[in-house]
Order: sequence, then structure tokens, then C-alpha cells
Amino acid sequence: MRKAALLYNPLSGNRHSRRVADVNAAAAALQDAGIEIVVTPTHSAAGTVAQVKEAISMGCDTIFACGGDGTAHDILQGLVGTDIALGIIPLGTANALAHDLGLPLHPVRAARAALKAKSRRIAVGQVRYLDLSGHPGSRYFTVTLGIGSDAHLFKELDPVLKVRFGMAAYYAKATWLWLTLRMRTFAVEFPSQDGGVQKTDISDLLAVRIRHFGGVLRNLAPGASLDRDDLRLVLFQTRSRAKYLAYVLRGFLGADWKVAGIELAHSASVICRSSPDAPPVFVEADGEILGTLPVEASMIPDALTILAPQR
Repeated sequence: MRKAALLYNPLSGNRHSRRVADVNAAAAALQDAGIEIVVTPTHSAAGTVAQVKEAISMGCDTIFACGGDGTAHDILQGLVGTDIALGIIPLGTANALAHDLGLPLHPVRAARAALKAKSRRIAVGQVRYLDLSGHPGSRYFTVTLGIGSDAHLFKELDPVLKVRFGMAAYYAKATWLWLTLRMRTFAVEFPSQDGGVQKTDISDLLAVRIRHFGGVLRNLAPGASLDRDDLRLVLFQTRSRAKYLAYVLRGFLGADWKVAGIELAHSASVICRSSPDAPPVFVEADGEILGTLPVEASMIPDALTILAPQR
């Protein structure tokens, strides 16, 4: 690492008043190690790609996402297919990617960890969908793709409450939706282990890339890993609220019990569709609401360099 850009979301996380101070402290830790630093606030999700490209044109070999999973997600869109490294200074609400990488959650310690980190080349997911205006869209993701009630949560979550109350806002909204949301089914298909195609109807899909989410979710999808080139699919073939809750509790308690109607599978691709006259089924990636079905998701091997502490 010789020159790095620190891109930060001024609205990320629940410590808005300390955002700039945290970023500057991380920058100072890197500068003390002789790294040339550029610090820039992100302006919008759409504009972040241009900021990444500008940083690369300035000679930056590392781009730090200073924020949460949404900030890393936006920066990712400009890094896939390059050899520029993605670093994480976790300043967001959930910080799932930072938890999985084993990064310190303090900005200065995270910056110092990056100085000793190992560069890992990983696969990323790519999802194609319809945006909320009905136009085709495409995004890369590193944490998870969610379709159904999971995505509905991110659509309904008030960003002001998220900033103010952090994870408590997530848990409150998730509890309300668990009690009230009408779960709708849609069709899913993906390659099976025997070379065929598995098809079924489900009420929710998670396509997960990371092993450890932190918080109450923890090991949400056993078998998921950034070291793999596939997705860990969690297929909810039930609309039972009790079974949804049982599955989340399984991860929280670290239990390995199975929940009837909820299956797991490995696959490098997945397709989801709903009936043309059905109400919209929403799609999110890395905690960012994207749009609706239909969806096609696949993996891109050897797509991203990411900095992670030595294991």
C-alpha cells in the first residue's frame, strides 16, 4: 500500500457527529505509516463509482470504505475486475463484512490492521433485477442477496431511525414485519448437485457469501464463505412465522438443528421469478434495496482484491 483513498459516507452508522473525526483518525494512522492519503465524502450511491474511478486515476492502489456494508457495496461497483484493493474501516450500523473478515470495529485499530493485512482475491456475486421504476439493473455484492421479506425489511426501514437507533431500528422493524407481513411465494431454480436443475416455490431466499454476520444473526447460513466461488442458498419453503423465528434463533444460539421447510444448498447461480400479475417481490443486496423480481444472480470468480487480517 502506497497511496490510499478513504471514501466515507457522512450518514453511515449511528455516530453521525463523530463521522469525520473517526475517518481523520484512521487516515492519520495510515499516514503515520508513510501512506499517502486522500479523504473524500461520498455524495450518492450513483456517484460513488465515479469517485472510485477518480481515485484510481490519481494513483491510489487501495480504496477504503469508511462506513457500513452499504458504503462498501457502493465502492465495490467501481472495483470489480481491477487489481485495486478494497479496505474496510467499519463505521456503519451492522458492519457484517467487517465481522466476517475479523476486523477491529475501532477505526484506528482497523486502519492499523490494514497495514498488516493480507490481500485476498475473492469471487463476488452479480445480480440482475428490475429497479423500482421497472428498468433493468445490475449490481455486484459481497455479503448477501435477499429476496422476499428480508428485502421488504430494508425497503420499509426508515433511514433516519436507522442512523439514530442503529441495530435497534433493524430489530424493531424486523419484529413488526414478522408479526404483520403477508409472505408471498415465488419460483426459484438453480443447478442441482447431480447436474440437473432444482425448481421449487419459496417465500424467501437468502444467497449468502459470508460466514459470520455479527449481532444476533451470527452464522446465518452455515457453509457460506468468501473463500468459496459459490452462493450459500437459504430457501424458505414455508410461510410459517414460527419456523422463520426458529431459524434465526438457531444462528443466534449457535445450534445446528434443522428447521423443517427451510433448506440450504450451494450454487453458483440462481433465478427467481414471480407471476406477472402478482404483487411485487422485493430484492436487496448487502442491505441496499434494489428493486423487484425477476432476478438472475451468478458468481464472478477472481473478481476483487480485499484486505483482511492474517488468519
